[in-house]
Amino acid sequence: MMSTVLLEAVQAHGIAAVGAGVAALAAGLGIGRIGGSALEAIARQPEAVNDIRGNMILAAALVEGAAFFAMVVALLVVFK
Repeated sequence: MMSTVLLEAVQAHGIAAVGAGVAALAAGLGIGRIGGSALEAIARQPEAVNDIRGNMILAAALVEGAAFFAMVVALLVVFK
């Protein structure tokens, strides 16, 4: 019974689930890129570690916020 309901939901709203997955994947890639670039910048200029760290956290938070918004929109489509 439960698997039938889930299967129908995926068939009816599969594109929204794919959208939520793409948003999560893109956020993970973006935050990884931000972290890697911050580490490279700190290695080149260790005296600027506090400025770089602050900017890294701000950028990661903005990417994460956009990803959460995209996932919520996708899930609202599913449970509409």
